Amino acid sequence: MQLKLASGMLTPLIIATALFMENMDATVIATSLPAIARDLLVDPVALKLALTSYLVSLAVFIPVSGWMADRFGARRIFRSAIAVFILGSVLCGFSGSLAGFVLARFIQGMGGAMMVPVGRLVILRTTRKEELVKALSYLTIPALLGPVIGPPLGGFITTYFHWRWIFFINIPIGILGMVLAGRYIENLKEEHLPPLDKTGFALTGIGLSMLMLGLATEGKHMLSLQLSLAVSVLGALLLLAYLWHYRRVADPLLDLSLLRLPTFHASVMGGFLIRMGVGATPFLLPLMLQLGFGYTPFESGMLTCSTAIGAIFMKTIVAKVLERFGFKKVLSWNAVLVALSMAVYGLFRVDTPHVLMLAVFVLGGFSRSLQFTSLNAIAFADVEQSRMSHATSLSSVAQQLAAGFGVTVAAMTLQLVTTLQGHDTLLSSDFAWSFLVMGLLTLCSVFFFVALDARSGAELAGASRDDSTTR
Repeated sequence: MQLKLASGMLTPLIIATALFMENMDATVIATSLPAIARDLLVDPVALKLALTSYLVSLAVFIPVSGWMADRFGARRIFRSAIAVFILGSVLCGFSGSLAGFVLARFIQGMGGAMMVPVGRLVILRTTRKEELVKALSYLTIPALLGPVIGPPLGGFITTYFHWRWIFFINIPIGILGMVLAGRYIENLKEEHLPPLDKTGFALTGIGLSMLMLGLATEGKHMLSLQLSLAVSVLGALLLLAYLWHYRRVADPLLDLSLLRLPTFHASVMGGFLIRMGVGATPFLLPLMLQLGFGYTPFESGMLTCSTAIGAIFMKTIVAKVLERFGFKKVLSWNAVLVALSMAVYGLFRVDTPHVLMLAVFVLGGFSRSLQFTSLNAIAFADVEQSRMSHATSLSSVAQQLAAGFGVTVAAMTLQLVTTLQGHDTLLSSDFAWSFLVMGLLTLCSVFFFVALDARSGAELAGASRDDSTTR
């Protein structure tokens, strides 16, 4: 019975509970950033540390998520991860300082690092390739409800109650996910499992943490400039040491040889630039709407949630779009649309009609949903089943690092523009350059997609390789 359910909708929908919780949490926090900053008595831009600490935690612990799922069972790790995420949420709700809030977000990230990659791994191992796009769509439709509900809910709670209550929403959702997973998800394990690459875990984990911490603080938040630079350099050196270590072990933590696969390479490298741009949006938009335009958190959330509405609609037709045009054309041309939708945000002004904003948000969500679903699917087009765990870990690490770097670059650009214009407080005009920079970074991803073969991912798109050559 479990195997039958795993091949249909139920397993993706159960795993989507974790995605829903994680995505809603992220969007709720983004909408409430100015209010949290006022309560913690910090600069709103400093809260990029809370966003990046979560993403760094994901990047650190995602590489071992596949190994732990293989060793102890996917169901057991999935349920434990939800419990850790709930604990981090409760700590966020009770935090009273920037350092405490950042630490609580790091603990949340430990749970998130296991939830989503392990859940995706279950789907990849129980779904035929020709059904993969449909299964991933089932997985993400409920998860996209988080960004729809999150901004207005977080804005409502922050405006009319208190931002701390937004973190306690995860408790009932997480408990529901744990119960359903325990009943319907198979505890998949691997019979022959290589030992954990502990040296690789230490090098990548400490290296990524130090690099991102140094870049995110910039010598302005919690660390001095000299210490920020030293931490960043040491982190980069540890990551370089992993490259040396990787070539000398039989079973490295992150299997970089997967990047030799053209489809995986395009998904990871091109997707990195896409996710840098898009990952900065939840940080920039609420700040612009609330600090620049003077909107309440509730007004801001009601506007930005429309992005997810466009994304949900695209999920219903993405398989047909890919079947009609193929992965190469979709990824290449749609990347341009994603970049333009981000740059247009910088043209918004206080008097911009809400109807026009909503239209841009919906179209932006539409194009990003198509891009992300395509990237997530084609990443595994040519990966053998025996390497799925490594591919999932490497792909997930790249995704979280991209979002973290995006927030950091956007914050740096915002602070640089503010300094050059000679004022201390953020103005609406300061955000235009940040959105333009992130849009240009997104546009650069096109170079990776146009290098793909026209037949790439034809099996996933629902067409034979011979048929795909006629498109």
